[in-house]
Amino acid sequence: MQFLIPVVILCVSLVDSQKVLYNNEIGFNNGFYYAFWKDSGSATFTLESGGRYAGNWTTSTNNWVGGKGWNPGNSWRTVNYSGYYGINEYANSYLSLYGWTTNPLIEYYVVESYGSYSPLNCPGGTDEGSFTSGGATYQVRKCRRTNAPSIIGTQSFDQYFSVRTPKKGFGQVSGSVNFADHVQYWASKGLPLGTHAHQIFATEGYQSSGFADITVS
Repeated sequence: MQFLIPVVILCVSLVDSQKVLYNNEIGFNNGFYYAFWKDSGSATFTLESGGRYAGNWTTSTNNWVGGKGWNPGNSWRTVNYSGYYGINEYANSYLSLYGWTTNPLIEYYVVESYGSYSPLNCPGGTDEGSFTSGGATYQVRKCRRTNAPSIIGTQSFDQYFSVRTPKKGFGQVSGSVNFADHVQYWASKGLPLGTHAHQIFATEGYQSSGFADITVS
């Protein structure tokens, strides 16, 4: 009987260090903000220790996004990431630094890797040139969403995309995003940000399947 108490404590610790989400949820976990959203289907999001998370999705989910990071975000953070991005070239998915600002309402992406669809092809968008950061070239495109879901309900708003060329690819990935470089370049093109809401290093899937296990710092 003397061994029951330490065994119970160990079991509670193991369970508490990992949490699987099946429904939309935001919050804080191990010092990081997290966000998980899906519009349908069986996608799951697992909160691991520290800045680590895992996402698992199939074609039963139309669209989902999840990640860990900070709330509020800022314009000068350097974000490091590493882990496994388990998709193939036919899967519609992004691996990106992702966030929102208000006043103006902006949804932004720094896309480090993607599958079958590049956001540089968004319809009705405008190409905003390219710049170099961290030894890579990023192509920039501004897109417009009309009457679309946002962090303040259904709205019309601009999206900013910085897309890494060449992309990181699939499988084991690692790198860093110096967000200040992107903010400065966007501003030089007349693409301002507003007051930061959340800022996460996210995995997103659209009508696809895959698995990601990513650590953010």
